[in-house]
Amino acid sequence: MMSDNPLNNAAHWQELDEWRKKIDAIDQQLSSLLCRRLDCAQNISALKLRIGEEVLQPEREKAVLDNVLNHADSPLKSKALEKIYRCIIEESRLFQHEWKNNQQSIQS
Repeated sequence: MMSDNPLNNAAHWQELDEWRKKIDAIDQQLSSLLCRRLDCAQNISALKLRIGEEVLQPEREKAVLDNVLNHADSPLKSKALEKIYRCIIEESRLFQHEWKNNQQSIQS
């Protein structure tokens, strides 16, 4: 139940702002880490192109997902992480395809 006490309400808004600042800082870190992850995906794509390997490797994607889900500390977080990582994996795969297609057009 919400309190009508203006001081209490101001404290809640201040706490909300502090939590949002923490999320903003985490988002900056995540963005940087995701860029690093895409750099790795690009290097993997280059290697796959050299050795004639396909971008899509379902067994590797399953291993990545299992690894992430093993670190969730609750079923609710596990469910959310699974959805998030399925998106990350899909975008990484699309990124590898796009990079590979760009490289092939440069070489032709």
